[in-house]
Amino acid sequence: MPWTPAGPAEDAAPAGARGIDDILAAARARLRRVDAETAHLAHRAGAVLVDIRPAAQRAATGTVPGALVVERNVLEWRFDPRCAARLPIADRYDLPVVVLCQEGYTSSLAAAALQDVGLHRATDVIGGFAAWRMAGLPAFGPTDVYARPFGIPVPPGAAPSMLVRPVGRTSVRF
Repeated sequence: MPWTPAGPAEDAAPAGARGIDDILAAARARLRRVDAETAHLAHRAGAVLVDIRPAAQRAATGTVPGALVVERNVLEWRFDPRCAARLPIADRYDLPVVVLCQEGYTSSLAAAALQDVGLHRATDVIGGFAAWRMAGLPAFGPTDVYARPFGIPVPPGAAPSMLVRPVGRTSVRF
């Protein structure tokens, strides 16, 4: 039997343990999920659009103008109206919050967690930022993390085609 830091590894899940697919399905069953276009309209009408993606992911794929960036690891503390660490905007339980992640999985879990702290109007975007981009909605970036600041010369003999750096599944030329 393989050994883990917690002791011998077991093949069977512990009693009561749920797989992530079950956890995700339960979270989504509680939400009134919205497509990207509906999220955009809700944001324009006053809903708080919250981008929970890590900084590196936002830099690599882009951002939504006007979205409030609150990374996932602090989300509940920033939106719980009872919490001393809450954001000033999170002062009521009927606050409409639309959570955005990259593809719409983490955001479902996050929106359900916001409902758990009492924000009953929290939901998420089906398909996440990827769907937002595919719908042609306003977005900035991605940030070219390999861009050369002005004044730094191109290496001698480097042709523009040699100055390509991979970013995800696409390439960025500069």
